Amino acid sequence: MASSSPTPSIQELLAAVIERGASDLHLQVGQSPVLRISGEMTPMDLPVLAPENTAELVTSILPPHDQERLDRQGGADFAISYGDARFRVSVLRAKGHFGLVLRLIPSKLLSLSQIGLPEEITRLLTRPRGLILVTGPTGSGKSTTLASMINWINENRQAHIITIEDPIEYYHTHKKSVITQREVNVDVTSFAEAIRGALRQDPDVILVGEMRDLETIEAAVTAAETGHLVFGTLHTTGAARTINRIVDAFPASTKETIRAQLSTSIVAVISQVLLSKTGGGRVAGFEIMVTTPSIANLVRENKIYQLESEIQTGAEHGMRQLDSHLFDLVQGGLVDADEAIEVSQNPAELGRRLNR
Repeated sequence: MASSSPTPSIQELLAAVIERGASDLHLQVGQSPVLRISGEMTPMDLPVLAPENTAELVTSILPPHDQERLDRQGGADFAISYGDARFRVSVLRAKGHFGLVLRLIPSKLLSLSQIGLPEEITRLLTRPRGLILVTGPTGSGKSTTLASMINWINENRQAHIITIEDPIEYYHTHKKSVITQREVNVDVTSFAEAIRGALRQDPDVILVGEMRDLETIEAAVTAAETGHLVFGTLHTTGAARTINRIVDAFPASTKETIRAQLSTSIVAVISQVLLSKTGGGRVAGFEIMVTTPSIANLVRENKIYQLESEIQTGAEHGMRQLDSHLFDLVQGGLVDADEAIEVSQNPAELGRRLNR
């Protein structure tokens, strides 16, 4: 399996990602480099990679400060630039060998309407305080949605925006706002520490790249309660699952308290999935929950199961059910019915509506 041909340089591989319109590049021992194009895994016409090939590729791009993390944890995440493009990189060990997954970060920030979000969302971005959660599985476009929201605030509000990310993906320039971007493990030790530090830095808006542990969730909720607009992400689908995930992170003795805090601090939960678009490309499906007094009451009283019916009847507030949006995308000829059913909240019901 050893490769007799020279390994393509990382620059040549990144150029291929851009030229072929791929979203991701997979480099694993025992197979040729693979591109993900419109959701499909597409092997490149290149030699199979040997252990020394992937090790050489890792060495060529791994930042020195990430070497210790890679040795200790068996993985490292960072971002690199190639020309005008940026890539998010995940280095991993598998069967004792190095592998890499590189994702192209779109260089052009999309408008909210280009992403597929309704105009009502901009009203939420003018709020002085509260928590806006953007959720969905890995690779569903959460980072792109958040970057577009931050860019809208940057262009339309005079504010101090602090982003806390691991790694920094989109680089923002100062527009109407002042923007400070901090990278975990480079500029600060942890998300929670960065949030606590941000509160001393006169912020109006704080973006938390990932609410991955209790300490970070507590810090983010506190920031939202104390007069800041906070954006966060979780790997959940749907408002009900998102709120349950947050509450479940807390000890039993404090669950009632966190429900009360969430009922007053959550502004909206935007969940998204990414689907292959008919004819090529990708399109997002969204569920949008905007907190109303009725929804706040359900959260406080732990009647999370009733959120779905509130979302169903909340169109005037900009709310949208995921399955209704998926139905519209199929009816509009944008996505395949089977794929829509696969990512839906209620596959049987959506299948019935689509006569499947």
